[in-house]
Amino acid sequence: MSFPNWVVHASALGTVALGSLLLRDYLSGKVYKGEEMLLGKTAIVTGANSGIGKETAKDFARRGAKVILACRDLEKCAEAQELISQETHNQKVFCKKLDLASFKSIKEFTDDIKKEEKFLDILVNNAGVMHCPYQKTEDGFEYQLGVNYLGPALLTMSLLDLLIKSAPSRIINVSSSVSQAGHINFSDLNSENGYHLTLAYNQSKLALLMFTKELDKQLKGTQVTVNALHPGICDTDIGRNVKVNKVMSALSYPFRSIFVRQPYRGAQTSIFLAVSPEVEKVSGKYFSDCKEKTVSSEQYLDDEACKRLWLQTLKMIKLI
Repeated sequence: MSFPNWVVHASALGTVALGSLLLRDYLSGKVYKGEEMLLGKTAIVTGANSGIGKETAKDFARRGAKVILACRDLEKCAEAQELISQETHNQKVFCKKLDLASFKSIKEFTDDIKKEEKFLDILVNNAGVMHCPYQKTEDGFEYQLGVNYLGPALLTMSLLDLLIKSAPSRIINVSSSVSQAGHINFSDLNSENGYHLTLAYNQSKLALLMFTKELDKQLKGTQVTVNALHPGICDTDIGRNVKVNKVMSALSYPFRSIFVRQPYRGAQTSIFLAVSPEVEKVSGKYFSDCKEKTVSSEQYLDDEACKRLWLQTLKMIKLI
């Protein structure tokens, strides 16, 4: 039996469309299906007014946690707070000012948290920037290093006592797969002698990964775990500084729609690490798609390099 050409063409297009949808779903990564509740738990999510952070905070709220949205822009934070509360029917969602480019802001934030909260069960260091033009933080550090690494490091160290008191508790650091291509330039960590926005970004994400490894050693015996993750390539505001030709953007859209994840999918590994019983006692590891991954970076694998970065970091954030 032969079919009209239009039927054959329509069938072929349908097959391609279905195949594209299936491929996109596969490439979007695992969705965490666990139904664990977080009643009575308190969680902080940085950069929670949009993107992956917002989806992570929404999931925690849906599980019944008290969720603190730690954001630089309080107006956008208030909009996210209202939306999350409405969608989850959880009124224990709160906004609090936090600018990771300012040690003063971080200190004010952590001082308030320690005064107002008896416990802290989950800290998700999610906020970040990417490929910024050269600029410095309020404290004189290269911006990507400051916001992606030094800020989260100071935030975490300032809240450690509360996290230890609340144990078992969990710290989740959102890194990136580009960390494996990163290099810690110990002689010019602050990019004073030359700046390349991609190299600076990669360095900041590797630094966060190495910090995770070393912090795990410091936390032995505390029942506080710390893990890092790659969320996948996601359609979020973090790429706002990336300049893309309009024609190339239009031509690449079909491919981006398949290979670039939506924030909901990007949040899944953060959620997994924060709530899954499977990783309750797992610490100092790197994950992607809710699975532990191998790290190939030579500096990450070098215990002396990790210790050196740890000590240099403590000096930079004025803890030693």
